[in-house]
Amino acid sequence: MELSDVSFQGPAIDDQEVLERLPADYRSLLEQINGFIQFGGGLHVRGACLSPMWHSLRSVWFGELSLHRHYATLTTEDIPFGQDALGDQFILRSGSVFHLSGETGDIEPLHCSFLAFLAAAQADSTGYLGLEPLIQFQNEGGQLQPGQLLSAYPPFCTKEAQAGVSLKAVSAIERLAFLADFAAQVASMKEGQSLRIGTI
Repeated sequence: MELSDVSFQGPAIDDQEVLERLPADYRSLLEQINGFIQFGGGLHVRGACLSPMWHSLRSVWFGELSLHRHYATLTTEDIPFGQDALGDQFILRSGSVFHLSGETGDIEPLHCSFLAFLAAAQADSTGYLGLEPLIQFQNEGGQLQPGQLLSAYPPFCTKEAQAGVSLKAVSAIERLAFLADFAAQVASMKEGQSLRIGTI
């Protein structure tokens, strides 16, 4: 597959255990390019490597940053292969791609395979991946570096976000921790309840 607008390529594969657990299409891609970042940070596909931690599939699948420990909608069988600029996750489940909202934990099927997902992202990155917040950040003079994600305040799932959000680049690891904590609080709230949040 021809990949466009790649700004980061992962290091050499050094996590053979993870590689061998992957479906054939994902494994084949990583054997060609061990994960990557595209579209100025709009899509990050993780690699079979031990470091850097923010790029390591192991870290979010069953390592220190395991997403299934924080989101009840995920299991150990779900493969969190990638994320968008805000830390929403792309999950491989039984050969199909799902989208996980980092803010709420809601998961929705995208009704496509891994390779079809990548092809759709190449064809229309802004529309398919919802890159409008990243474009806003770039138009304001910002630039995401490898290992960074966008932090949005107030979070997009809040009523206050309808008036606009402020965006800043933060460590990807910090952002994922914030989202997991925020989603846990949202899940325990009742209709109409207020929530105080800090920023990162």
